[in-house]
Amino acid sequence: MSRGRTILLDKRFELTLQRLAHQLIENYGDFSNTCIIGVQERGVLLAERLIELLEIELGHRNLEYGKLDITFYRDDFRTRKNPLKASSTEIDFLIEAKRVILIDDVLYTGRTIQSALAALQDFGRPEQVELLCLVDRRFNRHLPIQADYVGITIDALDEAYVKVEWKEQNSKDRILLFPAK
Repeated sequence: MSRGRTILLDKRFELTLQRLAHQLIENYGDFSNTCIIGVQERGVLLAERLIELLEIELGHRNLEYGKLDITFYRDDFRTRKNPLKASSTEIDFLIEAKRVILIDDVLYTGRTIQSALAALQDFGRPEQVELLCLVDRRFNRHLPIQADYVGITIDALDEAYVKVEWKEQNSKDRILLFPAK
């Protein structure tokens, strides 16, 4: 893949995460009757960073958190040339009548979120589901899905690719935009 253009780096990246955490605190208070679900794999990285920030800010470590794999709920599961590798779902609680904050790194077509909503139903019927994404691609949505919390909006050509890199994996936090091929 060619070298991407950096959209967001280090300090601004961290400020964006802090802003998202504060928005959640404003709307959820002490997070009672609320759970956070990260969509495997990249949404989990974002969720874990936000949970760190929330726990520091709130002064407690009892936020309900789970990891959701959507592999078998995808609409392209059986049509791909290369088989998909499933991740583990780690949700050891029911979401019945709870407020759910669903977290993913990039919102583009909306298909991942549609799959996540279908997968969530296996854990009960939530009172409410809100979506938090670090990057909203905004254009070329295939489904009527939008995020309630957005870190940054990137308007790019359909064929362009947005990648979020995390310091836990790549030694630095940044968002890259790769040109269309």
